Amino acid sequence: MIVSVALAAPPRPGVGLYRVRSDALKMEELLSTNDPVLVSFVESLLDEAGIDHFVADANMSILEGSIAVIPRRILIAREAIGAARRLLRDAGLGHELKPEADR
Repeated sequence: MIVSVALAAPPRPGVGLYRVRSDALKMEELLSTNDPVLVSFVESLLDEAGIDHFVADANMSILEGSIAVIPRRILIAREAIGAARRLLRDAGLGHELKPEADR
């Protein structure tokens, strides 16, 4: 299926798609792994708990040839990192978390 989208006018810097909120850049790495099943499980836990997250490097498999060389990183908003860490510890995944000293 092909979907086409027509824009009335291209976005300008500082407007629309180009605008970056300063709080959008304040994220911390929760964990890093090559295990796609773990990433999926952690995403489902975070979704269920209502914790916003972003999986960085998820599409790198296209470039690496799907051999899992580049780990996927799960990033959490700085203000929610404590709740996310507790959630993963409670789920028995504390050993997967990025060490506190590395933050």
